[in-house]
Amino acid sequence: MDYTKLTTIQRDVLREIGNIGAGNAATSMSKLLNRKIDMEVPSVNVVSYDEMMELLGGPDEVIVALLFRIQGVAPGTVYFILSTERAEALVREITGDQAMNLLASSDNELAISVLKETGNIVTGAYLSALSDFTQVNMQPSVPYLSIDMAGAILTAGLIELSQVTDYAIIINTKMNPSHLSHSIEGHFLFIPDPDSFPKLFQALGINGYE
Repeated sequence: MDYTKLTTIQRDVLREIGNIGAGNAATSMSKLLNRKIDMEVPSVNVVSYDEMMELLGGPDEVIVALLFRIQGVAPGTVYFILSTERAEALVREITGDQAMNLLASSDNELAISVLKETGNIVTGAYLSALSDFTQVNMQPSVPYLSIDMAGAILTAGLIELSQVTDYAIIINTKMNPSHLSHSIEGHFLFIPDPDSFPKLFQALGINGYE
């Protein structure tokens, strides 16, 4: 099956999973911050490695990435990716410290802790939604945070897999804190191991394409 040629209904299934995950993540983030946080999913797509790079701004774009390995029946790799500017805005929003500098050594430990906790919440919410739909158990590892060029981060992560997979599910995510005039946009990438993609799509009833 060519997973890049999903029908409208099949894309809607993936988008609904993303929306449920975003709703769960927003609830958890709101409790953490004690203020209203909305999250929305503008798009969900299955993309190739090259398309993934393009969406992130190219291989030379410096990004903040949280990497998780997924264990269970359908293992894979998850990245929660933010631009450095969006990551810093998120850290400032959560800590309430508008002078927080993501790259400053004095602030780095707290910033990393905040970003890891956010990554845990978002990743846990999306995987929980996917598990509920597919009845396939998926458990994330502890996160590993990296700040580097997109090409270096994604290539390093894929090399760790036994085979290089061809496709990823990319969920574009927007966080909308109630008192900020701008949203904080990120990308949730789920890269199943080669044998996992057929299991997940079969469980979702996605067996054909246009």
